[in-house]
Amino acid sequence: MDIQLEKKKGIKKKHLPYLAGGTLFAVLAGWLIFGNHRSTFTVDARTLSIGNVTNEMFNDFVRVTGQVQPITTIQLSPLEGGIVEERLVEEGTQVKKGDVILRLSNSTLDLSILNSEAELAEKQNFLRNTQVTMEQDKLSNRTEKLQLDLDVKRKLRAFRQQEELYNEKLNAKEDYLQAKEDYELALEKRELMIERLRQDSIYRSVQMDQMGESLDNMRRNMVMIRQRVENLQVKSPVDGELGLLDVVLGQNITMGQKIGQINDLSDYKIEAQIDELYIDRIKAGLPAAFERQSVQYHLKVRKVYPEVREGKFKTDFVFEGDRPDNIRTGQTYYINLELGQPTEAVLIPRGTFFQTTGGNWIFVLDPDGKKAYRRAIKIGRQNPQYYEVLDGLEPGEKVVVSSYEAFKENEVLVLE
Repeated sequence: MDIQLEKKKGIKKKHLPYLAGGTLFAVLAGWLIFGNHRSTFTVDARTLSIGNVTNEMFNDFVRVTGQVQPITTIQLSPLEGGIVEERLVEEGTQVKKGDVILRLSNSTLDLSILNSEAELAEKQNFLRNTQVTMEQDKLSNRTEKLQLDLDVKRKLRAFRQQEELYNEKLNAKEDYLQAKEDYELALEKRELMIERLRQDSIYRSVQMDQMGESLDNMRRNMVMIRQRVENLQVKSPVDGELGLLDVVLGQNITMGQKIGQINDLSDYKIEAQIDELYIDRIKAGLPAAFERQSVQYHLKVRKVYPEVREGKFKTDFVFEGDRPDNIRTGQTYYINLELGQPTEAVLIPRGTFFQTTGGNWIFVLDPDGKKAYRRAIKIGRQNPQYYEVLDGLEPGEKVVVSSYEAFKENEVLVLE
């Protein structure tokens, strides 16, 4: 009779590969379903700068660096060209209005003066000769008129005699008519002479006025030419400081050429170069201030220049109230320029993280401070101390504000 053998219970050797594969699949599935796939980076917490998210008043201002400049700079240009003969004042010297700074020479101008003087003398001689000729003509005309007046008297007397004789029938009618005609002719000649004298008088008057005006113009021209000689002395137009004088002896300078500048030191302004980020927010009249030797001085924006160079634009500030006692051209002041009124906002400290993220995201610490997670945020205004957070953070949270260069591609930081 056959004996039935019992099968062995348990895991057989041939089943081990299947069991191992199933276990691995289960582990992978669990990791995919429940695991954290975000890339992590372990960092020494001591190397990080941690900032608190707060709800405080945000002072909307920007800090700029400005340099003291004269309130007005006047270009120094000669009114007449010439060769530099003498330099009387050096740069940095205080000058008064009218002080001679340079002396120039101009041989062409000297020759022009001689020609103008000769032309003026010729015109004067011609005018005098014309006046003499006119006076002679005037005397001649008066003599001729006197002669005509005498002729009229004589013809009138002869006519009346012939008229009386003719009325008494003591002469011929022809004699009477000839005497009458002679008298009437003498009258007409005198009338013509009177009209000619009147016309000559008008002509002489107009001619003399024209010649006199021409002579006056020449005299004024001479005065102007002599003033041009005076302009060969380059003078200071205002009281101030000679800030620049770019000439050397023997140099040929043209009319209107910029050769230097005068600094008006009656007051000062401050020039600042500001990041173009703020160009739409900065307007004339905005208040500003700076502190020097524990004293605060107030300013306002005087002018905003629209031209942007190398990412910056220029702005001029003027003082409101007192100026520092020791103010000098070229001094540097650190100015707080107010862009708006203080408002309550969610704030985080400024930090170098912004250079990496552009303010679009930040690492936020978890409550126990062991890890920091990347989070999207939205940043609005900023001042030298804080960023205004518009979205993504709540007061009381902590954030990493130091540089992200070493772990900018990671999403989780493990702090040790």
